[in-house]
Amino acid sequence: MHSMNDTGIVPGPASGQTSHTHRLRGLAGTGFIATLAATVVTTLAAALAQAVGVDFEVPDGGETIPLSGFAVVTGFFSVVGIVIAVALLRWSARPAKRFVWTAVSLTAISLVPPLLSGAETAATTALLGLHLVPATVMIPILARCLRTGPIDDPATGQRAAQGRTRAH
Repeated sequence: MHSMNDTGIVPGPASGQTSHTHRLRGLAGTGFIATLAATVVTTLAAALAQAVGVDFEVPDGGETIPLSGFAVVTGFFSVVGIVIAVALLRWSARPAKRFVWTAVSLTAISLVPPLLSGAETAATTALLGLHLVPATVMIPILARCLRTGPIDDPATGQRAAQGRTRAH
């Protein structure tokens, strides 16, 4: 029953909408942190491979892939992975399952160019490994975030209450 003394208070956005927005932002934030980690780890692995004598020379052009090239490509494709994860969170009923399937498939496809490059065996092996390094960082982190939602407080690891609304 409403009285004539209505306060005119307009409710805020539905909790489902804010929870969804929170999950999208949490996924993007977690994804960008994972991208930084994947980029650093992959670049360090490439530097280690070079230090033990792997020559990342491309046979056709004769140019060597610089360490910065590994960082840029890893960062770019990690962000592509975040975009895919965000899209699946937004439009898929089972985003984590579909993300893992998509990411593993794209990782498998990414292994073809090193095999066709004609590079030395050591370089080919290292390049295959360097494709798997960022995948092992990004895929589990993004899949977990898609399954469980963002962490509200990284210090305590507490998660947001998702999809819970109060009955009025």
